[in-house]
Amino acid sequence: MNVNSLLNSIMGTASAGIDKATTAAKSGSMPGGLLGGAAAGGLAAMLLTNKKARKMGGAAIKYGGMAAVGGIAYKAWCAHKENQNTAQTAPATSNQSFHSDSSNALPAVPTGSIFDLAEEKPTLQGEDMRLILIRAMISAAKADGHIDATERTRIEQQIKDLSIGKAEQQFLVEQLRAASDPITIARLSENEEQATEIYLVSLLAVDIDTEEERRYLDRLGDALHLPTDLRQNIEYEVNYIQTP
Repeated sequence: MNVNSLLNSIMGTASAGIDKATTAAKSGSMPGGLLGGAAAGGLAAMLLTNKKARKMGGAAIKYGGMAAVGGIAYKAWCAHKENQNTAQTAPATSNQSFHSDSSNALPAVPTGSIFDLAEEKPTLQGEDMRLILIRAMISAAKADGHIDATERTRIEQQIKDLSIGKAEQQFLVEQLRAASDPITIARLSENEEQATEIYLVSLLAVDIDTEEERRYLDRLGDALHLPTDLRQNIEYEVNYIQTP
């Protein structure tokens, strides 16, 4: 499978995606981008409601690209580790707050680490981490049940029109047909770093304005064994992405 081709069809190139997302945002229409922007009618526009797509567009405008997912996740994870170190050296207080800083800059991701998503990143089981993140996004995007059988048929037809190979199309169709199951997605994680990335992309794909979506994220976070402060850090970063 050509993962780069698949990613380009979903997320596009960073520069083109940011331009498209910016133009769409200014016109008030649905962004055609997913952290970097797919072409109009791409996977983001197929799977997401207008509100969700606007959130993705906000991420595209500020950062862009799959590599940024690793950077944002790394920033939240580093803040979690710093909180842990602080908690071990200072008395705990009931009012202690856990969140990342509000800087625009993303920290430099260690080359070759699981957060370095600019290139293929195989897990211990041999699956490309970027494919796992796509699976997580699609599963979360379906959590509110807005994609019924009729909508799924329409999306599958649009997938066939994407400029990607048969294997890549089949992968997307399989994920579209799979159950929206946070437990199955959580089992794809092998460590806390991967869990951080999975939770981040899942959060980007939902609005958390329905009971189903909140329940999905809570079950996912529990199954990933993510500490409360790390979840808060991730949610802080995603909320910051949406801030103008």
